[in-house]
Amino acid sequence: MKKNIFLTFCSFLSIASFSQKPKNYSGKPYVDSIYTVGAQIIPGRVELAYYDIGGEGIAYHDVTPENEGSKLNHEKHDYGSHWRPGVEAYTAFFRENEGVDISYTKDWADFNHPNKVDPKVNQLYIGWQEDGEWTNYTVKVIKPGKYRIITVYGNKDNKSELWLNGNKAAVLKLPEETGSFHNWTQATIGEIIFPVAGINLLTLKYNKGANLGYLDFLLVEEL
Repeated sequence: MKKNIFLTFCSFLSIASFSQKPKNYSGKPYVDSIYTVGAQIIPGRVELAYYDIGGEGIAYHDVTPENEGSKLNHEKHDYGSHWRPGVEAYTAFFRENEGVDISYTKDWADFNHPNKVDPKVNQLYIGWQEDGEWTNYTVKVIKPGKYRIITVYGNKDNKSELWLNGNKAAVLKLPEETGSFHNWTQATIGEIIFPVAGINLLTLKYNKGANLGYLDFLLVEEL
């Protein structure tokens, strides 16, 4: 009897550790004058460019202080600008004063060839990834349960992980090498369990190797 109570108590502690947003975390859900949603909703899509507000070492870690995507989109060449005609500055230079490297899918780079699965036009994505980088997302879980994780990506596996409230919760595997950062496909890349509903903190830890746009969380088993 005492053993069963002890095991139940240990299970409770394990669930509790995964289901409580760290109290000392000072990052906040991303909002601006255009994107006003706040905490992204699960089940649903978590756009990776909408990582939390809080800056380097709190909401994200990037090995360079510049947003390499915005820097590139300011450049002009003989063949034209990376800021494509008809694309709003909001997209071309999204969060340009922060370190996370963000760009968007472009006609001549991402859609001038067949993709196994096309990303959205002007899809924001995190690129220029380096080993040990990460981004935080305050999310609102509507239904506790086991979720399948799906994404569109370019290039190859980047040995990424998802951490939930400070605990490792999923290993993500990009199963196919596409041959280029701008050749895109779609795949199921892992599973994760959210023990409780409400506000949770997701951390995406990634390494060199891929362009990533978003993570779709599809409920497969409700708790």
